[in-house]
Amino acid sequence: MRLIRTVILCAVPLMGISAAAAQDSDMLALGEALVAENCGACHAIGTDDASPLEGVRALRDLSQDYPVAFLAESLAEGILTGHPAMPVLEFDAGEVDAVIAWLESIQVQ
Repeated sequence: MRLIRTVILCAVPLMGISAAAAQDSDMLALGEALVAENCGACHAIGTDDASPLEGVRALRDLSQDYPVAFLAESLAEGILTGHPAMPVLEFDAGEVDAVIAWLESIQVQ
């Protein structure tokens, strides 16, 4: 009986970790899809790809200049970032979190 209780006590927290990992995975997948759809035509969006447009920064290098999280307000409010030819993007709060999570996951250290 004691063994069963110990197994249950150990397994329950792991189920929470598994659910959190799945949620994180879903968030990263959403972020990747949003970045691919909205940024991928000009920027490299992966860890080792080239930008489709010559001279356009790879998104994996953003953290070399500032923390990626600094983009959250701009993404939520549609503030112009980058250069004048770059479209103004506006995302809801969940999308902003997903985009930031994805961008943070691909940064070159």
